[in-house]
Amino acid sequence: MAVGAEAIFGDSVVTTRLDEAINWARESSMWPYIFGTACCAIEFMSVASSKYDISRFGAEVVRFVPKQADLMIVAGTITYKQAPVLKMIYDQICEPKWVISMGACACSGGFYDNYTTMQGIDQIIPVDIYLAGCPPRPEAILDGLMAVQKMSKNESILKDRVKNFKGLLDDPKI
Repeated sequence: MAVGAEAIFGDSVVTTRLDEAINWARESSMWPYIFGTACCAIEFMSVASSKYDISRFGAEVVRFVPKQADLMIVAGTITYKQAPVLKMIYDQICEPKWVISMGACACSGGFYDNYTTMQGIDQIIPVDIYLAGCPPRPEAILDGLMAVQKMSKNESILKDRVKNFKGLLDDPKI
């Protein structure tokens, strides 16, 4: 007869799967990197202030170095000149990473339909959550953060490693 750890140790030991423990830590400590270019970046400041208090949701450590972040929030108008910079910064964020497109300009170019403005950042980087508005309300930003946290619960360390390893095996240089 097999005896489980709970039967042997009682309440003194907590057992779980590694993926669940890591995903709980990820969900509880999102580190956002703000790529703010216009009014939406100003609206994000109110979310980080004491009235809306993004720290209640585990995202109070706003990073200014992309290598230390796991959530990128693009807030504002993105021009074609800025696009390579945005892509370079996105590439510096370690996996797993998530992107929130905040506001009408980042989502679809807003009312700037001209030759200099990108009509949505999803043309150059993948976007996980789109927040509508000009600018979006602070409550919408918090909803977007909670949606990313729900997405992070479905990550798997093993599946990510296997996927990356298979990608290396497919590389003709190796």
